Amino acid sequence: MARHTLVLGAGMVGVSVAWHLRSRGRDVTLVDRREPGRETSYGNAGLIQREAVKPHPFPRDLGDLWRVLPNRSIDIRYRTGAMFAEANPLWQYWRYSAPQSFARIVPEYASLIEHCTAEHETMFKAAGAEHLIRRDGWLQVFRSLDIFEAELAEAASLRDRFGVTFERIDAPRLREMEPYLSDRAIGAIHWTNAWSVVDPGGLVQAYADDFVACGGRIERAEARDIAPNGKSWCLSADRGAFEADELVLATGPWSSTWLGRLGYRVPMFVMRGYHMHYDAAPDAILNYGVMDFEKGYLLTPKRAGLRLTTGAELNTIDAPPRFGQLAAAEEAARELFALGARKESEPWKGARPCLADMKPIIGAAHRHRNLWFALGHGHQGFTLGPTTGRLLGQLMDGEAPLVDMAPFRSDRF
Repeated sequence: MARHTLVLGAGMVGVSVAWHLRSRGRDVTLVDRREPGRETSYGNAGLIQREAVKPHPFPRDLGDLWRVLPNRSIDIRYRTGAMFAEANPLWQYWRYSAPQSFARIVPEYASLIEHCTAEHETMFKAAGAEHLIRRDGWLQVFRSLDIFEAELAEAASLRDRFGVTFERIDAPRLREMEPYLSDRAIGAIHWTNAWSVVDPGGLVQAYADDFVACGGRIERAEARDIAPNGKSWCLSADRGAFEADELVLATGPWSSTWLGRLGYRVPMFVMRGYHMHYDAAPDAILNYGVMDFEKGYLLTPKRAGLRLTTGAELNTIDAPPRFGQLAAAEEAARELFALGARKESEPWKGARPCLADMKPIIGAAHRHRNLWFALGHGHQGFTLGPTTGRLLGQLMDGEAPLVDMAPFRSDRF
């Protein structure tokens, strides 16, 4: 008889875990209060970032700290109260971002990223969702020649170490690729083996639909509690209780709460983000996803319109929204491209689940039997969901995993 597994959390990570476990013959129930892909996985920039082999460290250079301190930048903002509330994980984040520690973390993190496009391809082909994928990369655009040259040197290093691919795009070629960008853009790095998705939430839903078509179950329910029950697990919800042989927590930015109830203390915090959709001005077209590197926002063409996505906001998950960061991003974006009117009445707000050492937890819980974790993916849950699903399936079935999983253990802190 197939083992019954509960997966709590229906973002990209949870759906991918459920999909892989079902493909391995498990009886799987996916539980979430909302439809699949309607939280963090809906609101991201929709990039499958094969080039993102380095996580985002805490700023340690005095110039960067001085730039961030006034709290007016687009790439990162903070709320002072949240900094105090999350002082311990942020302190550890600062420590792990020290050059020697960060140098060890990068190849560990890259070992996951290196498989992201291949693992997505397995899933979107099975789900019949290839029409949502664009394989033409995205553009990291620069306003200053010296910064452009420095980042090109870094890109070459990442190519040599981790197999990312890119092209140098000087101003004339950039005008051909994106004729409606202003002259403020003096060049770009074209990341050529990264992919983009025209409907991020739609891709998660397609994976979820395929999971159901293959015999999986999805339950819309507000989880209230989780507890071991002998050799099994019980999940209490507003629509009753669910019991299974195994439980997987894929709870994204809400993971600290669930972990805390079971006695796990990990240095986790959230980085919030905002987006808004726009029309393009008449006769203007954006062909690629574009990151304004020196300002720190992304503008990407989506089914819903041009999606403007901010950088990170260090804040607690349930604090009221603060829309100044998005307003600043919109002002900078209008310098670069002819944005039209906003398409929604209020910006979308979401949160990214971040761990102090910038790596997710993937694997068995170290204090409970039949409890598994797939959480803490920071900015790359959308990119890494399918890879995480494959790895967790291998671990749960006692197979040799695709990569060394020691850096992602739950007991590493």
